[in-house]
Amino acid sequence: MVKTKHVLTYGDAFVDYIAADTDNSSFNRHLGGATVNVAAGISRLGLSSRFVTITGDDETSAFVRNELLKEGVDLSHAIQVPEKRVSGVYIHLTPEFDRVFADYVNETPDLQVGGHELEKKAFEKASIFHFCSGTLFHPEARETTRKALELSKEHGVLCSYDVNIRPLRWESEELCRETVLEFLPSADIVKLTTAELDFLMETESMEEGLERLSGFAIPLVFVTDGENGTHAVFQNKVHHVPVVPVQQVDTTGAGDAFMAGVIRHVHLQGLPGTEQEVIACADFGNKLGALCATKAGALTAMPRIEEIAKITNQGSGAL
Repeated sequence: MVKTKHVLTYGDAFVDYIAADTDNSSFNRHLGGATVNVAAGISRLGLSSRFVTITGDDETSAFVRNELLKEGVDLSHAIQVPEKRVSGVYIHLTPEFDRVFADYVNETPDLQVGGHELEKKAFEKASIFHFCSGTLFHPEARETTRKALELSKEHGVLCSYDVNIRPLRWESEELCRETVLEFLPSADIVKLTTAELDFLMETESMEEGLERLSGFAIPLVFVTDGENGTHAVFQNKVHHVPVVPVQQVDTTGAGDAFMAGVIRHVHLQGLPGTEQEVIACADFGNKLGALCATKAGALTAMPRIEEIAKITNQGSGAL
């Protein structure tokens, strides 16, 4: 893999209103969204990161763009439409500090990046194209994603898909499931949680879920299970990769940190070709996710390049 290439991410920018504590009565404003977290997380890990999104001309959009630029994310392929309003999400915390997506605010859902607005040059020097299901609820965004995947294949770009289902964005479970499943065969790397596996495969058994998922012939699958680690699926074999126990403060963004770690590993090493490489890739992602969970916030907790040595040197020790 050419190390001078960039990672290209597509998705919605969000403003996360994260509860200040488990009372869920006051909130702090943060730049957020799964793809935003990954795009910024990739930049924090020392890679060239470019983000395709849409923003407007109001103060919130300016906040979003400025925060992304501060993170070193290249917005040269993003677009601006004056009327666009960036979505907001209110995140509550449980007594165990797990995140609960309580409410979405989306004033302009029909203003999306169009497929015709994607620039081919964005894909020409990309190593990986990353997306998630967050925008797929909208028909135009689905078409844009299809076009992006088509351009990725034309230019030999690996495709990474974080299922990342948010039920509040969908009008029905059936539409959500059908749409998310449609894009699985186009991905080289898929990440989903155990709950998302159960939902998509309509089963309560991981074994049965993975058996059904195998029919999509995805080269590399990561099923994350919180403190229980990750199940990495490669060549129809499942490898359980444990996570280092940590003192959790806030799990918001931990899955995005995991994804950023996986993408960095693949960007530098190429798509894993052996069981050992798959385990190493999942292990690195696990450590970044665990490190993220020791800090408050999502984007604010994304690990930085200078923390990698600490993670790597400690091996199986505690963070």
